[in-house]
Amino acid sequence: MRYLISGVLGCALAATTMFQAGKASATDPGYRLVEPGVLSVAITGDMPGLVARDGKLSGYDGDILQLAAERLGLAIKPVPMEWSGAIAAVQTGRVDIIGGNVAWTKARAETLLLTDPTGYFQNGITSKKTAGWHTLKDLEDRKVGSMTGFSFLPELRKIKGLELSLYDSSDAALRDLLAGRIEALVGDPPVIDYALSKNQDWGLVNLPFSDNDPDFPLLTGLGRQYVFGLSKDNITLAKALSAEVGKLWTSCEVKVVGKRYGNLAEANYTPSKESFRVGVDRPAEWVPPSCGQ
Repeated sequence: MRYLISGVLGCALAATTMFQAGKASATDPGYRLVEPGVLSVAITGDMPGLVARDGKLSGYDGDILQLAAERLGLAIKPVPMEWSGAIAAVQTGRVDIIGGNVAWTKARAETLLLTDPTGYFQNGITSKKTAGWHTLKDLEDRKVGSMTGFSFLPELRKIKGLELSLYDSSDAALRDLLAGRIEALVGDPPVIDYALSKNQDWGLVNLPFSDNDPDFPLLTGLGRQYVFGLSKDNITLAKALSAEVGKLWTSCEVKVVGKRYGNLAEANYTPSKESFRVGVDRPAEWVPPSCGQ
């Protein structure tokens, strides 16, 4: 667990630190920020998402946001908090932005401005290698863990006989899985993959759902998107961040960042064939970014 816990400790140690970014002395006056020239970032998750460490943001989304902030001339202020309160913190102006494995959903698009995606993912099942579960049916009549506040929880609850336990951290969920208190875990794919890559002796495997069942779109859908979320009145900054993220896709720098954190699967960089954001928070001509485009 030490690899996951170290990310959380890094957040706590950086709670009062402000990271300087870029050399620009003036930022766009259209940015709506808690503090002028400073991007207040909710720090909620584990590696490899977004944490504060060694004077910079770290993790896949952390590196991307650090680069974007530098190019926009913004300093960064990390604000550690629980995920359960992060969206409300953005809406009420306590912080400017949330990120770090934050999945796009229609419901979130109705309450926040969501940037273009930093990456793509597909949910999966973490279980013992001897089980190797990867379908909805595999979870029937099982004790299954997941995370408080995840968007797919209503779909999990629809699975026949599933007994659901919710956790506030990946550490606690993995600990219970290893101890046998739950039989499977449906968590944050990059967080789980990162933890398993550092602890191969656990004897666990995380396999993506093979169903792609339209009745369970949030749980089993392909090419789902990770995004940053801002308040609805922060349009100028949201557009600026999306533009910077777009440049990282065009240059394929997203893959360079991903390699640092074990995001090697091509699925992490492959959008869904269905442009599900069109008509929700994107115009008809919008195309999800991909490497080299």
